[in-house]
Amino acid sequence: MTSGFERSNDILQVRAPGVNFHVLRDGHGLYLVDAGFIGGWNCLQRALRKRGWQKDPIIGILVTHGHLDHVLNVGEFALRTGAWIAAPRLDLPHYTGQMRYQGLARVTGVLEALGRPILGFQSFTPDRLLDDGDTLDVWHGLRAVLLPGHTAGHMGFYCESLRLLLTGDLFASYGWSTVLPPAIFSSEPAKMPASVARALELDLSGVLPNHGDRAAPEVHLKRLGRLHRRLSTKCH
Repeated sequence: MTSGFERSNDILQVRAPGVNFHVLRDGHGLYLVDAGFIGGWNCLQRALRKRGWQKDPIIGILVTHGHLDHVLNVGEFALRTGAWIAAPRLDLPHYTGQMRYQGLARVTGVLEALGRPILGFQSFTPDRLLDDGDTLDVWHGLRAVLLPGHTAGHMGFYCESLRLLLTGDLFASYGWSTVLPPAIFSSEPAKMPASVARALELDLSGVLPNHGDRAAPEVHLKRLGRLHRRLSTKCH
């Protein structure tokens, strides 16, 4: 089944093992929001061919946060395509594999330390470091929205004209479960409920998570709202 956003002319979800990522298209070319995990290049090429975008240049890569399942391919893709990279400033140690995790998130550190050499991670230096509120003149216009907790610099990308937020790993959204990321994968999990609340303060018609099913953006938004209400109940 094809969801509403996949029928639109200028956004494409690349479904890959474990984590999805997105491609945005404007009159200049394509922009990736994250770059997937294992098999990411082949998944990307298949999706582009299916949409008929395989000849469009990949101009930029926007990073939501520095976890390996989102940045494994960023350096390689940038070298292959000549694309610029824009990424959260506060996640800078992740891009060179130098992040030092604390608490339960040390589990993530161990997994990433094992995975980087096995999977061929290439460190990279972003062309632009993003802070909260920074704007990018691509697609229909995007604004970086800091949503910390999963990582210090974790951010979403908000398109005001479409009332759409690409939420990265703010939450996982499936028909059978809508949850925050587990604490072992989050640097500051206590901050995540506030980040959910901040996302929902935006004028939204839909959201697009990286971990989720093929539901339309408005369905993911309803799930996020229900998650926020559950979190608020727990806090009281």
